[in-house]
Amino acid sequence: MRRLLMLICCLLALASCQQPAEQTTVNLTTADGQYDWQAIADGMSHALIDHFWGANFEGYEQRYYFNYGSDLTDMTTIHYWPQAHAMDVLVDGYLRTGRKEYVDLFPLWWQGAPTFNTGDNDNDPWWNVYVDDMEWITLAQIRMFESTGNDLYFKKARQLYDCWIWPTWGPENEAPWYGGITWKTDVSKSKNACSNGPAAIIAARLYQFYDKANLHGGKEKAAYLEEAKKIFAWERKTLFDAETGAVYDNINQEGRISRSVYTYNPGTFIGAAYELFRITGDKQYLDDAIKAADYVIDRMTQNNGVLKDDSHGDGGLFHGIFFRYFVKVVNDAALDEAHHAKFKEFITRCATTLVEHGLNHHTMLYGGTWWEAPADDASVCLTAHLTGCMLIEAMCTVK
Repeated sequence: MRRLLMLICCLLALASCQQPAEQTTVNLTTADGQYDWQAIADGMSHALIDHFWGANFEGYEQRYYFNYGSDLTDMTTIHYWPQAHAMDVLVDGYLRTGRKEYVDLFPLWWQGAPTFNTGDNDNDPWWNVYVDDMEWITLAQIRMFESTGNDLYFKKARQLYDCWIWPTWGPENEAPWYGGITWKTDVSKSKNACSNGPAAIIAARLYQFYDKANLHGGKEKAAYLEEAKKIFAWERKTLFDAETGAVYDNINQEGRISRSVYTYNPGTFIGAAYELFRITGDKQYLDDAIKAADYVIDRMTQNNGVLKDDSHGDGGLFHGIFFRYFVKVVNDAALDEAHHAKFKEFITRCATTLVEHGLNHHTMLYGGTWWEAPADDASVCLTAHLTGCMLIEAMCTVK
């Protein structure tokens, strides 16, 4: 009988060990019933690491790379540019909390990202045929430098810009393009918003951090500001509709302008305009940023008060990039009172909808659909979850 009891106890213990771990629900509200954006951001950034960071999973301890699908559901490595935005979210978390759990991943990712990059350039493992992919990586590395002071990241960012990004500019005398940063190195005459907005931001930030990085040799500081102005002026003239605020996608090889508008394009246009406004004080830049933001809110918000759903692929990231740069304008003291109220209400509405309807409160994953949360066992795309992370991180800073 005693042996039988012991056997039953052992079986019960074994069964309990085989049960899935109980998921911890994040407390999403403060004592007064308001959403605790800091806690929500923590939960979502932890979910990013827990569900997407490759080295978290048994058998992949050296995979210093963010997987494309949650919980090993998609491990393809052809998607280079989301890596930069995942690192941006870790930088957000580190700047907001100062916790080592975020910054400890920086040097590991530094090893992994070029290893898994499919760029196929023996001279530079960070190179990629898509110029905009290199730009997102460059922007992330500038922010890694900003948050840590490690000049390794800044030097790499500067080298990527000087060697691979800026050289795709122009020629300035070639009709009908007359300049512009190329989108893809093997499609030299396609000049896209997604390659020019980020390039202008990079040049402006290289100018801003030039002294802090204590640079010596190479291009002088003032040259970066001039390039930022030149790139932005080209995008404003070629792809920006000053009447409506639309930022069109590209001017192609035949010289035709695609009038498609994707939220990340006004996002980086806003980002570039805002950087130049901060540097120069020229209010025209701020006015341009406001005009582009108005377009997104007034003409692209057709999903019961929020932007369209985007749960897979590159599009999953577009809204997050918009929110990252949009919030800088929301918070600027130079913004007029009416626009501040309008912009703050819009970003708060989007974040509230995401938390109340689109976020799984157990896994803390967002799947890219505003009005329906992913199931606990659903595969979530990295790009969609990153948009959620970026929106909530933006809400943590809203004034």
